[in-house]
Amino acid sequence: MSSSPPSDPRPVQRPIQVVLVEDHDMVAEAIGLVLAQADDMEVAARAGSIAAGIADTARLRPDVVLLDRRLPDGDGISAIGRLTAAVPGVRVLMLTAEASAAVAARVARAGGAGLVLKSSGLRELVAAVREVAAGGVAFPPELLAGVLDRLTGRTGPLGAELTARERETLLLLGEGAGTGQISERLGVAHNTARNHVQRVLEKLGARSKLEAVVIARREGLLD
Repeated sequence: MSSSPPSDPRPVQRPIQVVLVEDHDMVAEAIGLVLAQADDMEVAARAGSIAAGIADTARLRPDVVLLDRRLPDGDGISAIGRLTAAVPGVRVLMLTAEASAAVAARVARAGGAGLVLKSSGLRELVAAVREVAAGGVAFPPELLAGVLDRLTGRTGPLGAELTARERETLLLLGEGAGTGQISERLGVAHNTARNHVQRVLEKLGARSKLEAVVIARREGLLD
């Protein structure tokens, strides 16, 4: 008399559910393929905007939201709080083409669980999703020290690293001045003014002059 094989007492683990918020089709398809190849995760939905991402997150209640920073309806960092409010406990992993310690610190302050560069390898992306799904954090090693310094106040508040000349540049940006006008007002060469602007953007974690001004106003740097 034959007997049935013993049942496996180990519970079947549910795959990590991911909502991908990325508006570029080719990038989204590539990321989707990478995540699909991992046997412990699946893309539950793909959204192309912040609004759609929040709706999908509220509806599907995923474990992780993989969120692009630049979306048609705004900056992904500003959406982190809305995503975590929609689904308490959801882990938000920021996806960006480039980042600095200032940007990574903004992600952390907003409630994000980590940041992954689009230039990272496929293993790094999958590992980051697993890490944040397990309750950890995932920031590029080269940015982590700077993030911790900013979060613990060792580098002072945002904008504390700006030099006197960079603060002047920021004030002029706040007045709506372009690089040429900044050059004239400060009495420096155009390339020098452009370098001042670039350093202001880097230190504030901004990608554009407009974003730098928005951040500066929010942080009281233009008062």
